[in-house]
Amino acid sequence: MTLILFWDDPYATSLPASVVAATTHEVTLDQTIFYAFAGGQERDHGTIGGHEVLDARWEGPDIVYQLAAGHGLDCGEVVEVAIDGTRRDRLRRLHMATEIVLEVLTQDDPDLEKVGAHIGAAKARIDFASTVTLGERLARISAAANGVVAADLPISTGYSDMARQRRYWEIPGFARVPCVGTLPRRTGEIQGVTLRRKNPGKGTERVEITLAEVV
Repeated sequence: MTLILFWDDPYATSLPASVVAATTHEVTLDQTIFYAFAGGQERDHGTIGGHEVLDARWEGPDIVYQLAAGHGLDCGEVVEVAIDGTRRDRLRRLHMATEIVLEVLTQDDPDLEKVGAHIGAAKARIDFASTVTLGERLARISAAANGVVAADLPISTGYSDMARQRRYWEIPGFARVPCVGTLPRRTGEIQGVTLRRKNPGKGTERVEITLAEVV
């Protein structure tokens, strides 16, 4: 089983690891900081042993990394895992911003049904099944979400079920929510969010989330 370290230290950008399985175009490692797509959050970008990672996917408790054919890495070889730290920082902050916005929205309207979400490095989105526009709520939701950000509250994470790798985040007095993404340790790191309403199709409302620039 791959030892997953990006949950314990979401700020790490490099790590030595051993190859435990290898094919002509894929490898599995004994430990990793390289995030694979899950929970709507995009994978990290980076390299393993100097080779660009083309894709990363979960296979049970393990993560399998796709490299270019002929990478030449062998079982037992120690390699450096390196990720794009700037991209990880954006993903980490945007993921938590999305979680806060979603929680504020559902606290405001418990009947609101989320039907999709995606967190990239430039922006995030949440889709809802709704026949009523969310536009008139956005100013209120934005103010509430940015209030949580400005309060610089601590964010704790952990396992609700370690055997099944089920995790959660918690902000005291605000919420405790299942989540497998990479997250900051305090809400103040987000530095502010901007919300925009879109209507991608009949019966669907979308809220797009972007970040204030880090200063």
